[in-house]
Amino acid sequence: MENVKEFIAARVAKELKDGDVVNLGIGLPTMVPNFIPKGINIILQSENGIIGTGPRPEKGMEDMCIVDAGGQPVSILTGGAYIDSSVSFGIIRGGHIDVTVLGSLEVDQEGNISNWIIPGKKIPGMGGAMDLVVGAKKVIVAMEHTNKGKHKILKKCQLPFTAVNVVDMIVTEMGVMAVTDAGLELIEYNPEYTLEEIQNATGAELIIKAGIKEVAV
Repeated sequence: MENVKEFIAARVAKELKDGDVVNLGIGLPTMVPNFIPKGINIILQSENGIIGTGPRPEKGMEDMCIVDAGGQPVSILTGGAYIDSSVSFGIIRGGHIDVTVLGSLEVDQEGNISNWIIPGKKIPGMGGAMDLVVGAKKVIVAMEHTNKGKHKILKKCQLPFTAVNVVDMIVTEMGVMAVTDAGLELIEYNPEYTLEEIQNATGAELIIKAGIKEVAV
């Protein structure tokens, strides 16, 4: 499908509630604020030291001293603040983040996530992911369903874990999955794909109940 990342980001945005403190991972998750409905105001936290992160500045207006955790220029909203690492991670580890949205290399039916090491690549470090997925009240993985056809959603992660039993929801271009005690439940599906196609693209058995809804964005 076209506009895959926009589709995923738009669906994730529907999970955010007014007043939520939200941490967004680098890449696709940073697109989520573009789709937040009117009347919903969230507080963005960047683990490198900003609470109240604003949108990216217009081209030519960037201040490279004000960047997010991915090193991209951002702004800071009125009422926002610069904080040091100890305060930033105190917020994260203290359970003050309502939702964290991040990508992943692998995620499995038990809610385990592996998102910080790529085989054969130089390891840049895991950043704040290990703290965020444990400290946040809700963890949403936003990613493309497969890696060029290779399963990313598995029965068990094969790469080193970032954390175990932490993921609550997975949003891809094919649908929305909830991690439950019974396994991975497909709770919404993109009608551009058949349920059979979604299952075949998934390396874990999906629970699909009667009356499943289409993804609404």
